[in-house]
Amino acid sequence: MSYRRTRGLPIVDAMTPPVLVLPGPATRDEVRGLSDEVRALLHGSPARVVVCDVGDLGPPGLATVDLLARLQLAARRAGGRIRLRGPDPALRALLDLVGLRFEVEGQAEEREPALGVEEAVEPGDPAV
Repeated sequence: MSYRRTRGLPIVDAMTPPVLVLPGPATRDEVRGLSDEVRALLHGSPARVVVCDVGDLGPPGLATVDLLARLQLAARRAGGRIRLRGPDPALRALLDLVGLRFEVEGQAEEREPALGVEEAVEPGDPAV
């Protein structure tokens, strides 16, 4: 019996999400192309998530918020989601301000406590 050996580690490759590096300030014309690219990456990956590297987007503004919201919408329509890599603290604050929640690479999920953090109980605190 023989089989064709594939390159790479199939299990690891299947779980590694594709990365989309977003260019400097994206123009409105580029948004459609980036949305199409997100959909194409999701259709070609079993991971169901696309990592968007936002480190080179420059100073955050409403155009950046609009771009990320449209990319997230495109990903949701394709049955996936996006995860941000390297967001500026100002960008994260702006996204929180407008009410958009994005998963950030390397950040503990909301329902999971961060490792090594213990909650202290102060005397006199009411029981919950």
